[in-house]
Amino acid sequence: MEIIKTGMAGTMESSDIHVIIEKNEEAGIKIFLNSTVEKQFGEQIEGVILKTLKEMDIINVVVRAMDRGALDCTIRARVQSAVMRSILKENELDWGLL
Repeated sequence: MEIIKTGMAGTMESSDIHVIIEKNEEAGIKIFLNSTVEKQFGEQIEGVILKTLKEMDIINVVVRAMDRGALDCTIRARVQSAVMRSILKENELDWGLL
C-alpha cells in the first residue's frame, strides 16, 4: 500500500502513544521514537511498529511515535489507525460499517 497523506492516531495521555505516519521519499521504513520508557522497552516498541507495518504491506514510510507507556496492543491499534488514515482518501471508507 502507498501512503498518500499524513495520518495520525493516539494521544499524549498516560499509557497511550501518538503515532504520525508520513510518506518516505527514500526507500525503507524509518522510525523516530520518543518514549518515557525507551531505555527499557524501546526495542520492543519499535519491533511492534515494524511488525504491524510489514503485516499491512507498508513500505517507504516515516513513523514518528511519542510513547507514554502504551501496551503492545495499543501500539498496534494506533499504527493501524494512522496507516488507514494515511492511505485512504477522505470519505473513502465508511467507519460506521466496521
